Amino acid sequence: MPDEKIETLVVGGGQAGLVMSHRLKQRGLSHLVLERHRIAERWRSERWDGLKFQFPNWSVRLPDFPFPHSDPDGYANTDDIVKFIDDYAAFVAPPIRCGVAVTRLSQCGGGGFIAETTDGTIAADNVVVATGPYQRNLVPDLLGDHPVFQVHAADYKNPGQLPPGAVLVAGAGASGAQIAEELLQAGRRVYLSVGRHRRLPRRYRGRDLIWWLAEMRLDQVTPEERGPARLGPVISGAYGGRTIDFRSFAADGMILLGRIEAAHDGVLDIASGLAESMADGDLVYATFLGAVDEYVRRRKLDLPEDPDARTTLPNPPCVTEPLRRLDLAAEGISAVIWATGYGVDFDWIDLPVTDAKGEAVHHNGISAVPGLYFLGLQWLSKMNSSFLSGVGDDAEVLADHILARRL
Repeated sequence: MPDEKIETLVVGGGQAGLVMSHRLKQRGLSHLVLERHRIAERWRSERWDGLKFQFPNWSVRLPDFPFPHSDPDGYANTDDIVKFIDDYAAFVAPPIRCGVAVTRLSQCGGGGFIAETTDGTIAADNVVVATGPYQRNLVPDLLGDHPVFQVHAADYKNPGQLPPGAVLVAGAGASGAQIAEELLQAGRRVYLSVGRHRRLPRRYRGRDLIWWLAEMRLDQVTPEERGPARLGPVISGAYGGRTIDFRSFAADGMILLGRIEAAHDGVLDIASGLAESMADGDLVYATFLGAVDEYVRRRKLDLPEDPDARTTLPNPPCVTEPLRRLDLAAEGISAVIWATGYGVDFDWIDLPVTDAKGEAVHHNGISAVPGLYFLGLQWLSKMNSSFLSGVGDDAEVLADHILARRL
């Protein structure tokens, strides 16, 4: 027999779980939120000290709770976001238990679910999995136990954490690019491994990228409309927010590399195609600028032209004559930061709701198992599903679905 019975169990106490609680409370639906650590734990323990949020302050909000700020065009730091989520939790006042992990979720014979937790078993009619998209650090098994210092971007804190010497940042997405620039500004010799990427402007024609995404309704694009592409944009809020240009990094002394292909005794094999990856990133960038220009023309918006946005530096020598091998010891590289992304971890869900890759199978967060839902995942129903400003819409849909099951 389970230790207790509830109507809806929400697993995860980050922004998605808190928003889900808010939507359920608005409908008078009883529920319980379980968080294995603390509210917004990943914001607290898996962000580096100098991180700047990628979204301008004016765009940051949760349902019925705007982000307080004095500079609408500024970019918040981690402490600001943690305080915002803490304040939101106080506003929502969810029925939450922290320090309780769900170790197994299964289905009852007569319907409903049994959640085995570190604090007993819970029976629930509905379960919302709101554990987020960043549950498992992805680190390629290339260097193994090689003596070089290695850390995933989630565990990187600041340049002083690393031993003296040069640093290799593997991965040039939003986190990798911002960390690499921080290290360069700190006086480190930095090698940055660049693969396929989507380079977009921080601002264009006087407006932030996030403004354009909303204005052109690109943030409402669905997974079906998006197609197979899953790369996130390379943008940053650091140093006042500026467009990421890897050629500019190189001009400041950073060494760009292609994708790391293999490693043998501390010597890395670098794939060819760095120039092609840069060109592909430029094509995405130029295509976006062209789409904005066409939108401005069609809507007759009174916004200034921005010819400087199309200025491109020449390819540096590290791109025209790229390295194909990198000997860590010979180059004085003492640390490797793996900015290689994250994966989900749904191994604790003992139900047929994941695919061969272990990713959730659902439609707009609703799984094929009646009463089981997902929230807060990237591209759950549209581009902004994992944004602070977008998770509320998905939670509203799920809350309505749960309410309909009761009727």
